[in-house]
Order: sequence, then C-alpha cells, then structure tokens
Amino acid sequence: MGRQDRRLWIWLAMDRRSRRIVGCWFGQRDAPGALGLWQSLSTPYLDAICHTDRLAVYKQVVFGALHRIGGTQHIERFNATLRAKVSFLVRKSLSFCRKQANRELVVWLFIHRYNASLL
Repeated sequence: MGRQDRRLWIWLAMDRRSRRIVGCWFGQRDAPGALGLWQSLSTPYLDAICHTDRLAVYKQVVFGALHRIGGTQHIERFNATLRAKVSFLVRKSLSFCRKQANRELVVWLFIHRYNASLL
C-alpha cells in the first residue's frame, strides 16, 4: 500500500486447523516486522510449528524444528480474499485511505468478521 518507497505490509498468522487468523502486524518486510508478528501471537502459538515462505527474516524469530518452509496455501488464499474484499489494498483511484490507522482498522474489522464466520 502507498508509494513504492513507503509500502506497508500486512503480516498474518493463521491456525492451520481452524483457519482462524491468530496474529496480525502492520509494518515493513524486515526483521522488526517479523518480530512484531511473533509478538502479536498468543502463548499457545509460540511453540507451534510455523510454515512460512522463504523470507530469511523468519529464521531470526522462529528457531530450529519449529520452522518449515512451504505449506502457505491457506494464508495465501486468505490474502487473495482480503485484497478482493478490501478494495483500497489494490487500487487507489476509487477507494483510497490516507491514514494508516484507518487502513489498519478496516483490515482488523475484516479479520474479526472472517474469524466470526468460521464459528
């Protein structure tokens, strides 16, 4: 989102069994962003096996046997749904939100509604 030099990434963590979003962080795609996602997780998920993409910064947060590369199909499907439903994540011409707090609020509302629909 935003200009190329000020992109804001949405970091998400999903429970593989229930498909619920259990962690979210808004920030850059770097080590502090990975740490922010890790800190957004509740205690039961801190010692769970984590499936990630090949981004190197995950190795600084998830250690050893808990880290697996691949198996991210469900979270990628959620990302596609998020982009389809929250239009300002994709295009600025018809729907645009300047304040980061407002963008985060809309994404959080979508996540809570998505989680509620799984119950």
